[in-house]
Amino acid sequence: MHPQFTEPHAALVQAGHAVTVVQCHPDTGFALDPYAVPDDADLVMVGNPMNPTGVLHPAEAIAGLVRPGRLVVVDEAFMDAVPDEPESLSAAGPRPGLAVVRSLTKHWGIPGIRAGYVLAEPRLASELRRAQTPWSVSAPAAAAMVACATAEAAAESARRAHTLAQWRRHLEGRLADLGIRHVPSRASFVLAAVGTGVHGALRDRGIAVRRADTFPGLGPEWVRIAARPPEMSEQLIGALDTLLPRSARALG
Repeated sequence: MHPQFTEPHAALVQAGHAVTVVQCHPDTGFALDPYAVPDDADLVMVGNPMNPTGVLHPAEAIAGLVRPGRLVVVDEAFMDAVPDEPESLSAAGPRPGLAVVRSLTKHWGIPGIRAGYVLAEPRLASELRRAQTPWSVSAPAAAAMVACATAEAAAESARRAHTLAQWRRHLEGRLADLGIRHVPSRASFVLAAVGTGVHGALRDRGIAVRRADTFPGLGPEWVRIAARPPEMSEQLIGALDTLLPRSARALG
């Protein structure tokens, strides 16, 4: 499913597999269309919430993709940012034909640690373990996973999720004030069509946003903006207000 994190696609191609792209479109809010998945697909990879769109797909729609002879892999790397995680498929427990990938590196801001895990039925988990590289988890990563599993960490994670939601709503509201087209998000970022060349212009002003033209289906007019405290978002909004002609905003 695209646009989303591209490393799984690249890994499958590198391993010699044929990959079919199922494109989510901006005119439908980048919503998941289960009927667009080919019947003969034996592996389906989908992010929830999606990166970079921030769209949270219904868990029922994703679970509905499971069928005999098919594995559905759900990347929930950004699910921690969703308060109460209403559409997570991790809480129901392992089920045949479904694997849920979770990460600690996004929500806790520790990308160098490379700590994550897979939730899957015992048979599939054993197959993945046999293919796992030796010493795949470092001592710092193991320590981080233990620290993030405490009751204190769970409370802090929930607090962070609610704070991020407040920051994101502020950002989305201010983008709307400027008439900038954006995708309603449930993640810790917002995908916005600010116009071609604006990414570089913001960088020249010392403001970093994620270019989105590296995601299949998105062009150079799109950027992914991290949800930050309102005072930081206002710096971005001020720059966008200066850079964007009012006549072009509604069109993105």
